[in-house]
Amino acid sequence: MSTITVAKVAEECGGEVDGDASPVLRSVAGLREATEGDLSFLANPKYAPLVAETKASAVLVSKEYDGPAPCALIRVANPDAAFADIAQRFAAPAPAYAPGVHPSAVVAEDAVLGRDVYIGPLCVVEPGASIGDRSVLVAQVYVGHGARLGEDNRIYSHVTVREGCITGARVIVHSSAVIGSDGFGYSVDEQGVRTKIPQIGIVEIGDDVEIGAATTIDRARFGRTVIGNGVKIDNLAQIAHNVVIGDHAVIVSQVGISGSTVIGRKAILAGQTGVAGHIVVGDGVIAEGRSGITKDVPAGQIIYGYPAMPAKQAARINAHVQRLPKLKQKVAELEARLKELEADVGDTQ
Repeated sequence: MSTITVAKVAEECGGEVDGDASPVLRSVAGLREATEGDLSFLANPKYAPLVAETKASAVLVSKEYDGPAPCALIRVANPDAAFADIAQRFAAPAPAYAPGVHPSAVVAEDAVLGRDVYIGPLCVVEPGASIGDRSVLVAQVYVGHGARLGEDNRIYSHVTVREGCITGARVIVHSSAVIGSDGFGYSVDEQGVRTKIPQIGIVEIGDDVEIGAATTIDRARFGRTVIGNGVKIDNLAQIAHNVVIGDHAVIVSQVGISGSTVIGRKAILAGQTGVAGHIVVGDGVIAEGRSGITKDVPAGQIIYGYPAMPAKQAARINAHVQRLPKLKQKVAELEARLKELEADVGDTQ
């Protein structure tokens, strides 16, 4: 088990210790769960009251934090980032995979395997496919005809990479994700009968992308569905055909993006956001959870609601909605008073 002193944590993350710097830290934990020997952190101000109650031996906090604490505080510029770095010290080593092909794997004779590749149990690599240097297919991974995986990929169990699709370097794909499933496209005749439109494009994924479990990314009807460099996609997201996601965008769980939509660089779509097709969401846009985006969004906006609108406007509308019961009661009282006044006027005539 790895250990580190409070003083050493501060040194490694460029922080300053407020309190006793000598305790030895053996693990990391949340503020509620922490016990003696644990390092915790405060990134979200709403959890600040928990610092005063924590049993942790040290807590990473911002330099501006001025609340009470029963333990050492390590003041840093970014507690979240510092905690992420230090936590790796206490993590169990990642599984190591010796290069080679498991006897139960099926690899086509003309498939190209780079140096130090690992192909795990029950994987299938179809003809014309290529796997980049040092990439790992953990188990039961399917790589379709002519698909190309870049260097240092890690592809977890039950992932499907369909024919012709491409990944860049250092791509992580978590279990049961599907890359290159057919786009949802049909023509319909006068009788309402639908006929499948061939989906002949591919998915192209950039470098340093991470794709969550059970996420699906559809191949283009023609051309490419594009996932830019550094994009992070959570679990259970749906990316439709011909979508383009700009570099370093973040797509959170259960987001659905309809076909031919463009998501700008560094945009963030929070959980369960839905995006209509054939629109452009600009660079740096932040869509708060459960937003419904129905039209183009200019770069840099923070949006919320359905239909999505600037978050401050949505908050004002929501505040008015919350007051509707009182307003209804007030209107009823005014109507009753009006009837009384009308009756009084009638009596005097």
